[in-house]
Amino acid sequence: MGKYTFFLFARPSFIGGIARLLDFSGSLKVYNEHNTGAEADARAFMEDWRALGEDFHSAIARHNSEQRV
Repeated sequence: MGKYTFFLFARPSFIGGIARLLDFSGSLKVYNEHNTGAEADARAFMEDWRALGEDFHSAIARHNSEQRV
């Protein structure tokens, strides 16, 4: 999974993860908030394209390095 996969969710620390085991009320559930649903969708769309671009970049670089051998 890439670094853009979880941008809607705050990444918990190790201690935060342990604390969530005892959080039966769900009060520690944290999301990265946006003003509107459309804003969240636009951000998700942008991050998807950014991840796709990075995948293409690494695939092209790998192809080019294999062609040199």
